[in-house]
Amino acid sequence: MRTRQGDDEDLRRAAWRIRQRAVEMVAIEGFGYLGQALSSAELAAVLYLTALRPGHDRLVVSPGHYSIVHFAAGVEVGLVDPAELATYGKDGSRLEAIGTEQTPGLTATCGSLGQGLSVAAGLALALRLADSDRHVYVLMSDGEMEEGQVWEAALFAAHHRLGNLTVVLDRNNSQVDGPTEFVTTLAPVVDKWRAFGWASAEVDGHDVASIRDSLAALRGDPRPSVLIGSTWTLSGLDRVLPDEADGHFIKLSPDIVEQARKVCAEGEATAARVPARSW
Repeated sequence: MRTRQGDDEDLRRAAWRIRQRAVEMVAIEGFGYLGQALSSAELAAVLYLTALRPGHDRLVVSPGHYSIVHFAAGVEVGLVDPAELATYGKDGSRLEAIGTEQTPGLTATCGSLGQGLSVAAGLALALRLADSDRHVYVLMSDGEMEEGQVWEAALFAAHHRLGNLTVVLDRNNSQVDGPTEFVTTLAPVVDKWRAFGWASAEVDGHDVASIRDSLAALRGDPRPSVLIGSTWTLSGLDRVLPDEADGHFIKLSPDIVEQARKVCAEGEATAARVPARSW
């Protein structure tokens, strides 16, 4: 199911499939981390289908609750068995609501937020010392930028010029305590990363062409790189989810699940582009 690298319509369809799978996983219990999959669907589609070399490159999902988008996107490239999705969140399943060391298809995921970049930087340095051509990709959330460990790792990676390290940051302005900007001011995000010595780009996180082109451009830089995608936790399903829905942890009634299925199916069939939304 791997898409052609230049085909924007295929990438948009993949993003809608990621949303659809996430809806089905959350529907099992009627609640879960759906907003993370909705906001990062396009980021994950482009990362997994055009940049990541499955089974070769290293992949770290820093926030463990983002495992839902990894499961949904991993199916696209054979990292996750689609039959396992029906076990999401159930006792004994490898597909837990918050990722663990048993999560299939990942090099690492973290329970405590802010640790993933440290792990990834260590991996990147080890790979360079081994003269390996493997790349290390990290999926991060913007709320993690409030953790000091992130910036220690960022300094380390820049100092060692780890050009084989790329962060894809989901800038959805959402965390458990509310909008990130209400908790701790993060803006200007891109300037902060640049000040720490990283090659940085900021894009509409729902525009697959911008994501793809920026990732490709960053890949050639000798410095560690970060792609910041501005996103929204209700993206794609804002027509069926209430405005007051908690983007961090969403409850789904059977009626909303059915409506969401239809929207996702229509979106995939038409390769609909999800519009950006300013905060």
